[in-house]
Amino acid sequence: MSLAPLYFIIFGTLSEVFGILGWVRAKSKASLIAGVASGLLLSLAGILGFLKLGDSGLWVGGVVSLALLGRFLPAFLKTRALYPAGIMAALSLGGVVMAALHLSQ
Repeated sequence: MSLAPLYFIIFGTLSEVFGILGWVRAKSKASLIAGVASGLLLSLAGILGFLKLGDSGLWVGGVVSLALLGRFLPAFLKTRALYPAGIMAALSLGGVVMAALHLSQ
């Protein structure tokens, strides 16, 4: 069994939680919308993976992870803030690697 679907569901849940925390702490509607939207897409990627519907889940998870990496890696490199940029950059990189490794098989 592949660990990619489980990874994307956990990553999606964390993304949703961080988006909600961003809204609660900073009243950032952008954090709420982006966090929940990307979290739902990542969770969908995991569900598609568990349902074994081809590689669609890996593609969705990989693309969303790449987009999040593009957002959070520059922010982390600029601020060196572990939360949320560092955590999200690391999780995003993990999602890109997970998708790439499983798609190459």
